[in-house]
Amino acid sequence: MPEPSPRTDSPSPDVASPSGYLERKGIAVGIARAGASDAPAGAGPSLAAPPIAEPRPTTRVFGGIRIDDPYAWLERPDDPATIAYLEAENAYREAVMAPTRGLQERLYEEMLGRIEQTDRSVPVELDGWRYATRTEEGKQYPILVRSRAEGDPEQTLLDLNAMERTGYIRLGWWRPSPDGHLLAYLLNESGGIEQTLFVKDLERDEVLPDAIPLVASFAWASDGRTLFYVRQDDALRAAELYRHRLGTDPAADPLLYREEDPVFSLWLDATKDRRYLTMGSWSSESSEIRSLPADQPDGDWSLFAPRRPGILYSLEHLGAEFLVLTNEEARDFRLVAAQVTDPTVRRELVPHRPGRLLEGIDVFARHLVLYGREEGLTQVWIRDHDGGEPRRVEFAEPVHAVRGEWNPAFDAAAVRVAYSSFVTPPTVYDVDLETGERTLRKQDRIPSGHDPDAYVVERLAAPVADGVAVPISLVRRRDVPAGPLPTLLYGYGSYGYSTEPAFDPKRLSLLDRGMAFAIAHVRGGQELGRGWYDDGKLLAKTNTFADFVACADFLVAEGRAARDGLVFAGGSAGGLLMGAVVNLRPDLPRAVVAWVPFVDVLRVMADPSLPLTAGEFVEWGNPADPDFRDAIAAYSPYDHVAAVAYPAMLITGGITDDQVPYWQPAKWTAKLRAANAGDRDVLLRMNMGAGHGGASGRYDLLREVAHDFAFVLRAVGLEYAEPAPLPMSFGEATNTTALGTGGI
Repeated sequence: MPEPSPRTDSPSPDVASPSGYLERKGIAVGIARAGASDAPAGAGPSLAAPPIAEPRPTTRVFGGIRIDDPYAWLERPDDPATIAYLEAENAYREAVMAPTRGLQERLYEEMLGRIEQTDRSVPVELDGWRYATRTEEGKQYPILVRSRAEGDPEQTLLDLNAMERTGYIRLGWWRPSPDGHLLAYLLNESGGIEQTLFVKDLERDEVLPDAIPLVASFAWASDGRTLFYVRQDDALRAAELYRHRLGTDPAADPLLYREEDPVFSLWLDATKDRRYLTMGSWSSESSEIRSLPADQPDGDWSLFAPRRPGILYSLEHLGAEFLVLTNEEARDFRLVAAQVTDPTVRRELVPHRPGRLLEGIDVFARHLVLYGREEGLTQVWIRDHDGGEPRRVEFAEPVHAVRGEWNPAFDAAAVRVAYSSFVTPPTVYDVDLETGERTLRKQDRIPSGHDPDAYVVERLAAPVADGVAVPISLVRRRDVPAGPLPTLLYGYGSYGYSTEPAFDPKRLSLLDRGMAFAIAHVRGGQELGRGWYDDGKLLAKTNTFADFVACADFLVAEGRAARDGLVFAGGSAGGLLMGAVVNLRPDLPRAVVAWVPFVDVLRVMADPSLPLTAGEFVEWGNPADPDFRDAIAAYSPYDHVAAVAYPAMLITGGITDDQVPYWQPAKWTAKLRAANAGDRDVLLRMNMGAGHGGASGRYDLLREVAHDFAFVLRAVGLEYAEPAPLPMSFGEATNTTALGTGGI
């Protein structure tokens, strides 16, 4: 299935401006570059007082909804006053954070010491080649390579360090052609959600002229000369399917299908055996899929089953059948097999079992592998083709995260999975499909040392007024008291996206200074099944906020978290959570970190011309309906800023962000500062050249996380604390990670 969340959470570092993108947005490139947040303290406007954005009362009407906004003028990036304000905010934040520069440098060095700077992934075998990515010390970006056999010379396919042109580069989906001579790949050079499809001739080591912009997904036909791709429309929705013959003009590519419903987006893929291409029309509540034999690129796409409200399904292929993962008559999904020639002829393979959420499948010659959730945690099950109950792959740690890796080999004897926990670094296992025995292929090494036994991991449950119990995952140092501790509480809770208790080496800098870290697994995610998601969306969205507050109150009441040492953190839709919670209980946290926060919810959802808006009516509701309008208006964080004492706030944004436009965090900062009745800092870190996902360079990302950690430690009075050494009495420290995923 496609990614569940168009507003994923991650920090938003400052990098050089991708000039072409900014010019398309109407932003003066020279001004944008001058506003980069690494300007020294004292540069630019006066730093004697925080910048105050001039309120300019404006009334706008979107779809019949009247919206009054004193800071609407900040939505104009071509206005020099907008750039000047963002520049002033960045300079002010640098001045406020100046006393922590030494701490930031120490944090950076600590985090750098925990990554293997020269490293390589476990190779993936495909069509006689072994594909891998590697990193080299001092270089920001990964390098994609391949070799014929272990120990053979490697062929460099893509070196992002040599390809970077704009200060931002990220490699998306990539696939070799069936004969292995060509490589198709998506490249993001803006930080927005625009990607360009390129094709490289690997034998001649040259990129072909067939570059196609605004591509969301693609798939090869069997001939290795035909590419199908899905292109974004003017609202950046993946909406149109095209066919491209290599060597022809992409402008002449035929349009094969257009998704007319703005709530749905297209996603293109191939079945594992590469016999069929599949094109899905997806929303978070309904789907339909068309298929095409991969060896018939000029053929007609066949509809498997039409969309129906509330029914989701995905397809794989095995023999004469499609394997269908569906929630039809199965809230937490079941697996059925349907004949390719007559999809109405079906048989059940894995029945629905409440509490066991099935999220994905992988097909092998003699086995099926299912991925999903049970008991609140990610799980892997193996099932023989001849039937029987799926066998769960067991892991010793009661709190963990596991997912399937790319397993392209149909005849493989093992499935490759990635595993970690709060204390176990990322680990790759090959799990024997017959016996379930695990073979360790790699565990990320922490050069500076790591002892899992130095930390305690707990799974707690916070009661909520409506009777549910919200899971909490918590980790702390073993040699500090159980509480009350300064605690960073993280939450997300949207799109059915579940927050995993996975390892992040950067987080150790907080734990080793005496903080605890906790995840509130609030409704709106799918930690406890599809019902957990349904109970945290649309008209039930406020459950997400109530759950988070209940988790914070519970940690304080149980003596785990210090009442004056709570820091809340979340990004994107998790930033909406931060905004809603701080409006509900501004007294509760000491500080809040809100990365690229989605806070101007009513204005965004009332304006379908914005990217993503129409597709998200199934998540938040369409405000054209008075019930949804009133519900959104009741919690939209930007609309409920009040004259109260707010906690210390660190808010981030990205000038090229298409998912949460820069003006949301900018306007929210301006409004908070004007209304704030307290004396704690409200700071804005605006990227003047990156978008939603933050910096693409790994060293740049570490610097930004060090900055944010310094803000957190300063807020709870630990800015002068030194990290505790590893307590060797717990056993020899294991040098057993490369970079985490960003954030905390």
